[in-house]
Order: sequence, then C-alpha cells, then structure tokens
Amino acid sequence: QVQLVESGGGSVQAGGSLRLSCAASGYTSRSMCMGWFRQAPGKGRERVAVMLLGGGSTYYTDSVKGRFTISLDGAKTAVYLQMNSLKPEDTAMYYCAATRPGAGVCSSGAYPYWGQGTQVTVSS
Repeated sequence: QVQLVESGGGSVQAGGSLRLSCAASGYTSRSMCMGWFRQAPGKGRERVAVMLLGGGSTYYTDSVKGRFTISLDGAKTAVYLQMNSLKPEDTAMYYCAATRPGAGVCSSGAYPYWGQGTQVTVSS
C-alpha cells in the first residue's frame, strides 16, 4: 500500500507560480511511476506530468510543456510539480497518484493510488 499526501495548492493570478508537493509513505519502488493529474469542473481527469521513480522516463501533457516541471527528492519518496506561467485554464483540483511496482509506461499505466487532492485556482 502507498499513501499519498499533497500540499502547496492555492490561488494565484495568471502568470504566477505555484509548487505542489506529494509525500509518499508505505512501500515505494524504483519501478513505480508517480505524478500529477488534474480535474477541472465539468471535465474529465487529465494526466499532467508523471515520472518513473527510478528516473529516465518523464511525461508531460502538451498544454503544460515548457511551463511545468516534475521532480523527485533524493529519497524517491516525494514528488514535486513546479508550475510557472500559470493560466486560468490550469485551474483544477490537482491529484498526486502512483502506480504499482513494474506498472510499465508511466504515460499510460494504471494509477491505483491517489492523494486527496489540492486546489489550484488561477485568476485572469
């Protein structure tokens, strides 16, 4: 089992920055993927940025490329999302998620572990 706790959401004006953090507890493995999804009101859940805990595989959805950066801490138990040049369309509930060990490709694997979510609101 993996437990995930997010922090760092908030409200900013367009063009501003926020940094989200996700702390993982329980069993983690270098063959697991962790990352960030988001869901805006009335829309489906979107995979934003995910990466392999062992390194070497990072995925970003097209709309955040060049603006968002996902990273890990040295212990491979926390994942961060640095969000720059925020836009109103980035407004959503952001969720941290993780796969099981050996889940395969991070951009398409199943994510059975989820945090409670943190709200990001960007005003124009």
